[in-house]
Amino acid sequence: MLIGELSRRTGVSTRLLRYYEAQGLLEARRGPNGYRAYDEEAVATVRKVRALLAGGLSTEVIRVVLPCTGEDGTAFDWCADIRDLMRRELAATDARIDDLHRRRTTLAGYLEGS
Repeated sequence: MLIGELSRRTGVSTRLLRYYEAQGLLEARRGPNGYRAYDEEAVATVRKVRALLAGGLSTEVIRVVLPCTGEDGTAFDWCADIRDLMRRELAATDARIDDLHRRRTTLAGYLEGS
């Protein structure tokens, strides 16, 4: 299928699909005319990428874990080192949450003092 069809079937813009390809998350063949051609599996791949992005993972991390994802992108076939990588991502997310909570407390204190 061409990129426009993949875009229609996934609800993801063609620009974003090209970005996914550039990041190594999505593969396309090039026809003799230079157009991108995707196989049927690309629809599932885009949906997995979207699910992993929604989980807060970067495209760099997604590139590593994508081959280990189940059908919908929410289950894993725990490939080597994926569990450790996901634990590190969770710890980084927890640290960002703690930092945001400290910032919120500071801002609330400014408002209370005014």
